Amino acid sequence: MSGLFETIRNAFKIPDLRRKLFFTLILLLIFRLGSHIPVPGIDPERLKQALGIGAAGAGAGEGLGIYSFLDLMSGGAFMMASIFAMSIQPYITASIIMQLLTVAIPKIEQMAKEGEEGRKKIGQWIRYATVILAFLQATGLYFGFKTNDPFTSPIRDHSIITFILVTLSFTAGTAFLMWLGEQITEHGIGNGISLLIFAGIVSRAPYGILQLVELTRDRAATSNLIFAGITVLMILLVLLVMIVAVVFVQEAERKIPVQYAKRVVGQKMYGGQKSHIPIKVNLAGVIPIIFAMSFVAFPPTIISFLAPDTQNRFLLFIMRAQGNLWFVPLTAILVGFFTFFYAFIQFNPIEIANNLKKSAGYIPGIRPGKPTSDYIMRVLNRITWFSAFFLSAVTVFPSLLATITGISGVWFAGTGVLILVGVALDTMKQIESQMLMRHYKGFLE
Repeated sequence: MSGLFETIRNAFKIPDLRRKLFFTLILLLIFRLGSHIPVPGIDPERLKQALGIGAAGAGAGEGLGIYSFLDLMSGGAFMMASIFAMSIQPYITASIIMQLLTVAIPKIEQMAKEGEEGRKKIGQWIRYATVILAFLQATGLYFGFKTNDPFTSPIRDHSIITFILVTLSFTAGTAFLMWLGEQITEHGIGNGISLLIFAGIVSRAPYGILQLVELTRDRAATSNLIFAGITVLMILLVLLVMIVAVVFVQEAERKIPVQYAKRVVGQKMYGGQKSHIPIKVNLAGVIPIIFAMSFVAFPPTIISFLAPDTQNRFLLFIMRAQGNLWFVPLTAILVGFFTFFYAFIQFNPIEIANNLKKSAGYIPGIRPGKPTSDYIMRVLNRITWFSAFFLSAVTVFPSLLATITGISGVWFAGTGVLILVGVALDTMKQIESQMLMRHYKGFLE
């Protein structure tokens, strides 16, 4: 522990690193202040009542599907109906779509390989797509909140002026967060977009702890104090196990050994070195969970947009799917599917095999060319199966925990831990690299 504090002191002794840290903290503070600025035209208390959430537990858990997921990502801004209610999710969606288009369209792929100018152009397209997606999502939220009963509707006035005010406020909030994240990435420390999500999740910790205490108190009143205490200890133990498991999976990688052939050029001999191809176990990160949550939320959002007051049984069944028993395994299956989908987009075995062949490299015991790509594909396939199972388990864990303990909406369950640990490890590595450049020991030493 003393080494950790010493490292922090050394970090603040470096002027450049100190400036980046303070800059990052100031922008994160602006984000948290903006999360409390309400959008005119929406009643936050009615919104919580419409979604069945009390004030104390707002945003604390993950048990309400896409709405709770939005609240988790926004740090409680969604349930407060603030200008940052949609958080940075439209930017993430736009980035994912652009990555898919880069693989599918050769012209965009060539532009991505052109260097700084190509990446700037793609970044500009992502910004435009973010604003468009943010406006569409804001429109869907507006019609999703809108009801015909003026006494219960979160939307105070159903006029066109209110529609424009609400949708543009949500869109502007997302655009501003996108700018904040880019400023942190460029002038601060760490990935700005990830840190905004990290700060939002951490900010819900007091509400999550309060909710856990209240639920435990209720259990103690209805059963006995010993049983309630055992439940809390079990939840804390599960938290510790989850953190260890997430760190293990996030840091784990499969190293495929590579040998380079010796070459004689003139009077000198080159090559002959040994290396490896690192493949991260969780290659897709948290992206499959975001994909799956967006996918299952898309049909109810469209129905809310086109037929908010429908009485059709089939449409009502789809809109209420998140409360059904089959919703949990469906989400797990979708997470597994998107894990494979995204992993094979990120890592191309054929391209790796061709690059090895061009550089006179080979995997010991494997012939160059197609046998090499087939071998890498088999390794990637086995790793992705494990990753898909792990991410699916993380996604359904809150429901499983609620079934076992009877306590739902635990703040640290599932996706939250995965995001927190992943962002924390990435930021620590970036700080450590800055420290090592100046001959200081890093956090991970």
